[in-house]
Amino acid sequence: MNAILSPAHAASHADARQLAINLLRRNLTPQGILAASPTREAEARRYTRIFGRDAAICILAMGGSGDPLLERGAIASLDALAAQQAGNGQIAKYVDPEGSGADFWYVGCIDATLWWLIAVDHVRGCGLVPADRWAAAVDKALAWLHAQEHPHFRLLQQNEASDWADIMPRSGFVLYTNALWADVKQRFGLEQLAETRQHLGDLFDPFSPELPNYPRARLMRHYARRGRSSDGLLLSFVNLSTCGMEGDVFGNILAVLGGAVDESAGRRILETIHAAHASRPYPVRVVLRPLDKHDKLWRAYMGRHRQNLPHQYHNGGIWPFVGGFWVVALARLGMAELARQELDRLISMNDDDEWRFTEWFHGQSLARGGMPGQSWNAAALLLALDAVAGSTPEAA
Repeated sequence: MNAILSPAHAASHADARQLAINLLRRNLTPQGILAASPTREAEARRYTRIFGRDAAICILAMGGSGDPLLERGAIASLDALAAQQAGNGQIAKYVDPEGSGADFWYVGCIDATLWWLIAVDHVRGCGLVPADRWAAAVDKALAWLHAQEHPHFRLLQQNEASDWADIMPRSGFVLYTNALWADVKQRFGLEQLAETRQHLGDLFDPFSPELPNYPRARLMRHYARRGRSSDGLLLSFVNLSTCGMEGDVFGNILAVLGGAVDESAGRRILETIHAAHASRPYPVRVVLRPLDKHDKLWRAYMGRHRQNLPHQYHNGGIWPFVGGFWVVALARLGMAELARQELDRLISMNDDDEWRFTEWFHGQSLARGGMPGQSWNAAALLLALDAVAGSTPEAA
């Protein structure tokens, strides 16, 4: 087991902020922000690339930071991804910073386009670029996403293993993806936002008392409810006759932050995650009930390189960058004291091994996994620090 610092000995918020900024600066290239610090291993694993989702999350902290270097890097990252946008409008999983190639993943990467659009809106909103910057690329990206949208459910459809949890068997309508889609629709003033939110609730919260109006939604809800009971979270995915009950923490957090659920449901979700000790000892495990080889949803690819076994990687590992979003969600819903406590745990985890900014930790043993120097760890820590600094104590 790693000797991770106790939250009681966490670095000061000011020190943590500066160290996070320093890492982002080190991981910047003239073309944009790399996923991780450049090392021989990182290069071999393609972490020295500009990833659509990683860069976008970094941009949420870099844009509006007041740091000229980081703000220029935010714009450069969006430029690099737009420059290698596919002809059909899709944004790549990652691009080479030298412009020599783009990767779109084995079965397609749906969420890079969503995150890129969110980052574009953020940078425009900060006043760093004119409001029409990337207009043509935005139009193409939105057209590509609309082509993936079910014309009645108004939810995006996808293959399994095609979002950030790219070796998990979620397919059909996926919570994580559609939480982002609801956020994009609100940011860009797209039509049918109300329908997207309605059907998101109908499918991903099948235990609610309201019966869907749409017959196909009622059938899918019937399959999802059969032999199951509510655990307080939204389902991770819904497909015909199958669904995900493993407890997708990131997808649920994004549903809260992106306005896909109302405040009452948001508090229920956060309280469920907290009661499940998903943030103990450190925030936050991304799956509450990891899949094992006996689960009907298990796929052979999950065991490749022994990477996605139970309590590892996307299957129940602890991801500090998701912990940052967890703290932001707590602060935004007024759970200020808990947000402060969880922020100290988040700082301690990034502080492990002299501020290694480790990609992920084993959910039980806390063994380090992935690459050090993760850019989105630093960015999410900055977002968490800002959220807690701007929060107010809960009313008695």
